[in-house]
Amino acid sequence: MQTVPTLNIENELKSKGYIHIIGVDEAGRGPLAGPVVAAAVHLPEGFDTEGINDSKKLSSKKRELFYNKIIGACTYSIHAVSNEIIDEINIREATRMAMRMCVNDMISDHNADFALVDGNFVPDFIFVPAQPVIAGDALSLSIAAASILAKVWRDRELDAMHTIYPVYNWKKNRGYGTQEHRDAIKLYGQCSYHRKSFRIK
Repeated sequence: MQTVPTLNIENELKSKGYIHIIGVDEAGRGPLAGPVVAAAVHLPEGFDTEGINDSKKLSSKKRELFYNKIIGACTYSIHAVSNEIIDEINIREATRMAMRMCVNDMISDHNADFALVDGNFVPDFIFVPAQPVIAGDALSLSIAAASILAKVWRDRELDAMHTIYPVYNWKKNRGYGTQEHRDAIKLYGQCSYHRKSFRIK
């Protein structure tokens, strides 16, 4: 039976007195090119969450529709960390950096008081209580909404990169290490958007 995200975790936190609960997720940890992107979202009372799901379970068209719906009605923050910085500090720290910037934006600009973070860790140097949620984008609607924002923002960035370097076909592979992408790297070499610290087999 396929699970769908709910507001159960958020509602439990609200029962403990938290008000502005945010979901946090990232996109782009694994690819060979492009930035890693994080997003944080607060779903306001009364927001229609029907159909929102883990971004990986939605079609591109539905992700775009929900992206526009979320940014039109919810408070949110999106941050990207470039491939150059990923090479300098490693992908794990770059992911933490992107998430941290999102959470701290939401604290300062929108009074966030609790963060639900997809995965098994919470970024350091955030100044509200936080909880990691493994497979959070499949469990929490706030995290699922964040997964949509991060995924769509990054896909749009890859589309723009594709127009500059179409030989890698990022519009299709999104920077992941498909055979086609690896073959193109062997033929044309790496470009300025590639993560030089990532091993290319």
